[in-house]
Amino acid sequence: MKRMPAEWEKQRVVLLSFPHEETDWVEGGLNEALSPFIRIAQAIAYQEAVYIICKDKEKISSMFCSTRNMTFIEIPTNDTWIRDYGYISIKEKDKTKLLDFNFDGWGGKFEAGFDNLVNSTLHKKGYMGITPLEKVDLVLEGGSIESDGEGTILTTSECLCNPNRNGGLSKTEIEKKLEEILGAKRVLWLDHGYLAGDDTDSHIDTLARFVNQKTIAYIKCADKEDEHYEALKKMEDQLESFTTTEEKPYSLVPLPMCEAKYNKKGDRLPATYANFLITNNALIYPIYDDRNDKKAAEIFKELFPDKEIIPVNCLKLIEQGGSLHCSTMQIAY
Repeated sequence: MKRMPAEWEKQRVVLLSFPHEETDWVEGGLNEALSPFIRIAQAIAYQEAVYIICKDKEKISSMFCSTRNMTFIEIPTNDTWIRDYGYISIKEKDKTKLLDFNFDGWGGKFEAGFDNLVNSTLHKKGYMGITPLEKVDLVLEGGSIESDGEGTILTTSECLCNPNRNGGLSKTEIEKKLEEILGAKRVLWLDHGYLAGDDTDSHIDTLARFVNQKTIAYIKCADKEDEHYEALKKMEDQLESFTTTEEKPYSLVPLPMCEAKYNKKGDRLPATYANFLITNNALIYPIYDDRNDKKAAEIFKELFPDKEIIPVNCLKLIEQGGSLHCSTMQIAY
């Protein structure tokens, strides 16, 4: 039997990939960009192992007061969004296997030659021990799928069926591949929902997330004048039509929409509270110097009463189109 574990299941380590002088972060200030990555690494490493992929391990490790639970690994990268090119973990006969999918820079938008080699390089260096690695000839990004751990995959048709990935496979063709590769028993397709400034063609991890097998947290836009209102309302309506494996409606928990954030050019940025990370003992979530930061914290405290709730300011991250969850990838035990 094969399945993709849920994010809340036991984790062995979390991967991060730090910005360096040859990434786009240089244009917006590399030192400023490093700050949220350091904070994310510290929040995870407090109780869980972290592998930090970087260009210069001596330079990066010197930025931490404590490097407990941290391992620094020098591997070339194009970008920092390891959620989308890092390993995807599956369980096969209750044993973890790592899958290495193709990564094409979100449909050829960005160079990804180095990023596409990170998984095989990391495995060859021995950091994954004897955990087997399988190369999969399919473009699939970790941020584009959510798993409930019991065979249900939540995703968006805008991303997975996009012609810029795999030539534009149909929902039926995608479902068959997810069944074969991830052990998916069913796929819940969202056909609506987007965030301005998002380069991923509507990744699910910016819009709606499984909290447990019966609960989905999602972004809700209450402002009818906001450009997102119509699409996110249609997404909400579709979420309300979904049922659990027990054929009961999901418990839907709306997350507030951030006030509009813009870069220096006046472009709106994809600020979303849905881009949180569940670790073994904590819920780490992004904040944006926004009036809704506190409201998001209160919601997460109710959703995860047994976990430490840790905020990380991610205003700098969204300047490059991603946020906290996009910056990380957990490896299942």
